[in-house]
Amino acid sequence: MDIKELINNFKFSIFFTIICLILAFLWGNFIGLYVAIILGILEVSLSFDNAVVNATVLKRMDEYWQKMFLTVGILIAVFGMRLTFPLVIVSIASHINPIDVVNMALNNPSEYAMHLKEAHPLISAFGGAFLLMVFLKYFLNEEKDTHWIGLIEKPLAKLGKLESIEIVIALFILLLALKIVPSSEQLTVLISGILGIIVYVLVDSIGEYMQEKEQEMVNSAIKGGLILFLYLELLDASFSFDGVIGAFAITRDIILIALGLGIGAMFVRSLTVYLVKKGTLDEYIYLEHGAMYAIGTLAMLMFIGIRYHIPEYITGSIGALLIGLALVSSIIYNKKNMEIA
Repeated sequence: MDIKELINNFKFSIFFTIICLILAFLWGNFIGLYVAIILGILEVSLSFDNAVVNATVLKRMDEYWQKMFLTVGILIAVFGMRLTFPLVIVSIASHINPIDVVNMALNNPSEYAMHLKEAHPLISAFGGAFLLMVFLKYFLNEEKDTHWIGLIEKPLAKLGKLESIEIVIALFILLLALKIVPSSEQLTVLISGILGIIVYVLVDSIGEYMQEKEQEMVNSAIKGGLILFLYLELLDASFSFDGVIGAFAITRDIILIALGLGIGAMFVRSLTVYLVKKGTLDEYIYLEHGAMYAIGTLAMLMFIGIRYHIPEYITGSIGALLIGLALVSSIIYNKKNMEIA
């Protein structure tokens, strides 16, 4: 890929970054600018696995919805998941009026950060359950015949013959997670986890229904694309939970957090589109497997994180390591096939 093509692929990210950095400077002068840059770099470095996972979904979408993912989708990611959603969570979990939460976030960020941290079990249970369902749905598939780690994946594929087995396993793991949760938070964690499973099942079921009715529905491409778009946004949301909370270790300014993490999120999205355009997932056959293992690992870490603090760099490093190993395995596989041919 030459420089011109590379710039063209990341033009949305470059433009968006310039806008965010200008706003960060206007909001917090040079300190605000510096903080936004640091947060952006951290988000990109810890979210490479997000790009690979998102690419597995984005490759099923047409060019129109890919552009929506980069435009409307990034607005949802920045103003929805990285700014509004934490405010809503704090309001619900702390039983505080939304307007008062906004005032708190702007004028008393330390107290806001404390309330957001208290809401962490609720967030982790929902996100962990949702991501766990993504992992289980991929591997508990009797039609899956390409295996990276056969010792694990072959038995899981056979287990996939059982109807709704992924829901049973997810509920079982959720109940196990309750064992490490303080009794005062167990009901909240249980309800949040069940909601995560329900949301996944609903989105996945609607998506499958759209595919089945594709020939009968006039606007099936639009409707099907919308479902995949919403599913992709939910995936991004699940990945972003810990990043939002972890950003408070650098700054307690919610505006700078939204701008900085937004820059990183935009570059991750452009990288996702790049992976799809280059056909990277098709060229390296185990890359998707590595991404799904990263999702499963992150889901378990989110459950463990309900009780024990796990630094964000650990979750990000594990994901990058799994994808890196999958990439190496894919390269070895391709070389062996070339030699045989």
